Amino acid sequence: MLPLEGKYALITGASKGVGKGIALEFGKAGCHVAVNYNRDRAGAEATVAELEAMGRRAFPVQADVGVAADVERMFEEVLARFGRLDVLVNNAGVQTWKELLELTEAEWDRVLNTNLKGCFLCTQQAARRMKETGGGSIINIGSGCNKFAFPKLVDYTASKGGIEQFTKVAAVELGPYKIRVNCVAPGAIEIERTKEEAGDYAGTWAPITPLRRIGYPADVGRACVFFASGQSGFVTGQTLFVDGGLFSKPHWPYD
Repeated sequence: MLPLEGKYALITGASKGVGKGIALEFGKAGCHVAVNYNRDRAGAEATVAELEAMGRRAFPVQADVGVAADVERMFEEVLARFGRLDVLVNNAGVQTWKELLELTEAEWDRVLNTNLKGCFLCTQQAARRMKETGGGSIINIGSGCNKFAFPKLVDYTASKGGIEQFTKVAAVELGPYKIRVNCVAPGAIEIERTKEEAGDYAGTWAPITPLRRIGYPADVGRACVFFASGQSGFVTGQTLFVDGGLFSKPHWPYD
């Protein structure tokens, strides 16, 4: 039996990148998936097509996760289509590459609204429903900046650090309802966006990663499958770094 056989999940920001990788790993594990997107409907439909080719039920659902009315509508649609929700993955995220002194209020608000407020709104909606059906698993996507400061990413870093602490509080409060809440913090993962950050993304990050390779969306997806499955049934409030050891290694002058 597959680890998520017969389960129903909602994955936010799953039209491409890490979110799509998570969705496909869930499909391989037997899960049916609602694929959230904000603007990229074509990407969401492509993710859905790959899931359906595996024999899974899947559909795209639009929502800006930072807008409460959108989130409520999305969950109503998911429950109408699936009847229940077993897993939520809060993956939707944006970032601004700009120095602290140059960052605008609008840019700060956009990142915090999507990354942190979106995590809160979706978790609240999911947990209310999971409470009524006997429990579930909520997985929040963090970052290496949960642990270290990332220059020129102050808004993103603030949001991801907040997600880790939010995960712990949510785990404590929701535990009595058999709802587990955990965080997956990726390292250097090659996706469409990160390939644009460096001309040779793998060549930049693999040499300084202890496992000597970059990560891929499937690496993050497999960690999420673990947290969604019964294999982690006594694990909650934790952050798992999927980074090849990158953020365990200090700056070390003797290499």
